[in-house]
Amino acid sequence: MDINKALAALKKEPGFADNVGMVLVHNGIVRGWSRKDHSEVSAIEVTPDLDKIEEIRQEIEAYEGIFKARAYALSGRMQPGDDVLYLIVAGDIRENVKAALADFLDRVKAEAVSKKEIFA
Repeated sequence: MDINKALAALKKEPGFADNVGMVLVHNGIVRGWSRKDHSEVSAIEVTPDLDKIEEIRQEIEAYEGIFKARAYALSGRMQPGDDVLYLIVAGDIRENVKAALADFLDRVKAEAVSKKEIFA
């Protein structure tokens, strides 16, 4: 996914200039170490639940002040350094957009993505 193209497309949406004062982007990347004990990870296998991600995205987009929310989740075997998840939230003011992105990220990771670490 090209984040610059995604942002450019979002800016072309009708109503963007009237409703957006901030856009935040999360770019999740495969780490080379495990979160639980910092042991070396050679790859991960990721399985996103795209239907659940879409459900969460729609809920986030309904938050006060949020103009649009977007999600791009990759699946399969990935190496450290690979992009794995993009979330974009566009809205009116900082307080609304920051809170929405935090909820979006936390919910997607907890409810809609499973991963298996493969150790070196």
